[in-house]
Amino acid sequence: MVTAAAEQTPTIDEPVYVGTAAVYLHEHSLAYNPEHPPLGKLLIAAGVAVARPHFDASFTGDQGLLGRHLLYESGNDPWRLMLWARLPVIVVTLLFGLVVFAFARELAGTAGALVALALYAFSPDLIAHGSLATLDVPAAGFVLLSAWLMWRARRRPRPYVPLAGAALGAAVATKMNALPAVPVLLALAVLTAWTGGRRSAAGGGTRAGTARVLAAGAGRAAVAGAVAVAVVWVSYLVVDPHLRPPARQTVPAVHGLRGALADLLPLPGSYRDGMRVQFGLEAHAWQGFLFGHVYTGARWYYLPVALLVKTPLGALALWAAGTVALVAVRRLRRAAPYVLAPPAVLLAGAMHSSRDFGTRYALFLPTFLAVAAAGTVTVAAGALSVASRAVPIAAGAPSVRRVRGQLAVVAALVVFVAVSSLRTFPYYLPYSNEAFGGPAKTHLRLHDSNVDWGQDLGRLADRLRARYPGERVWLVYKGSGVPAFYGIHAADPRGVPPERVHGLLVVSDSAAAKAKGRLAALIRSARPVGEVGHSITLYRR
Repeated sequence: MVTAAAEQTPTIDEPVYVGTAAVYLHEHSLAYNPEHPPLGKLLIAAGVAVARPHFDASFTGDQGLLGRHLLYESGNDPWRLMLWARLPVIVVTLLFGLVVFAFARELAGTAGALVALALYAFSPDLIAHGSLATLDVPAAGFVLLSAWLMWRARRRPRPYVPLAGAALGAAVATKMNALPAVPVLLALAVLTAWTGGRRSAAGGGTRAGTARVLAAGAGRAAVAGAVAVAVVWVSYLVVDPHLRPPARQTVPAVHGLRGALADLLPLPGSYRDGMRVQFGLEAHAWQGFLFGHVYTGARWYYLPVALLVKTPLGALALWAAGTVALVAVRRLRRAAPYVLAPPAVLLAGAMHSSRDFGTRYALFLPTFLAVAAAGTVTVAAGALSVASRAVPIAAGAPSVRRVRGQLAVVAALVVFVAVSSLRTFPYYLPYSNEAFGGPAKTHLRLHDSNVDWGQDLGRLADRLRARYPGERVWLVYKGSGVPAFYGIHAADPRGVPPERVHGLLVVSDSAAAKAKGRLAALIRSARPVGEVGHSITLYRR
């Protein structure tokens, strides 16, 4: 992650968050980026504060120009600033790995926890997005932390229910796509009372005893919900104690059920305005790209298919086996709601989004299902223990050998994941597994943050200097970087007659995926001569 953070130029969303973080530090204003709550940007602000960039308080543009102005027009070093902005996200990504390990160890012991941690640590998606100054990994990690603390609250509700509520509040205060997890985690708070030994103690299963257990569970849910709401309020008050509404972005009017939901939530007005902005974005007819097909609107199956492409094959197998183990094995079954329900609900919500932009909207799956995969070790180790007790003398009995073979398969799949992940280093954003041709072929099937998010502009500059010095360059770049800053002096081929476009044609793969009209004709009449980072293609024309 540190290598990626140091080598990659700003992705499309990062300058908005970094610029907003600088506004938080210098102006204590919520004026920018209201569609995302402030906690994740406060995390980024910790790194920005260390970098101490020059901040232009006279800037009055929109949030799209804010980050570009800070990075490229204010006398700052964008390489240094972006590295410091990304480092806090890297730190919390590593800390969430410890949560994965701890959660899995409670379910499946140390061996299972090591399997879970390996899947988490070698996940190309988590490495890719955990190295960026974005909000996706922190939001997913806080939901996982909340689920683990709820699991622990079965035995010790007093410390862990409020802590779980705080983690849930942190998730909701980081990104609004965590909101569907709120009813799930509050339901799990009720479940902690039901499964934590209270039912028998409260009345031996009588109707009165059941009512007392449910009342205790409702109380726990109320505490967790109240703490979560308080965390959201605090995240806004830290930025602006006066809670001034955002003035730089139009907040759309939202009616119907969504509007009522935004009106009724006991959250700051700025948060509810952000929800309205998000609902407005959901009303747009965005363009998607899947397996060579450009379409308008959303496809409900987009995320499952994208995850199938971008998840290591060994991880897919262990996720599936771990999920079955959680449901089928009695010892693990009690943990299934805590491990499987939150990602299932979040995935269902993400699948109904209108924005088919990447697996970053489903990063809760590699976090939660890494924990689920630990169950594969529990099944095999439990069978080995039973077999060894049954035939203590014949350690080489067929049943023992079979179970040891199962453990060897789990280990081999983990190694397969590690090798697949290491082979894509340092190009983690465009990763796809071997069944789909690897990272060099991802652009043929997916686009945007799955492949090309503007991260390779600096690498492109190095390539042009090394191999094509002095050549005429035509560039179609999809990203937030400024090509001229990196020494790329190129013209847009779409603004001149096609017969004038001779030399090196450089096109971001996300732009090529949706190319039409003049750009599509230019690409068809050009010859590919190279690529950069599996996200930018160079053509000779």
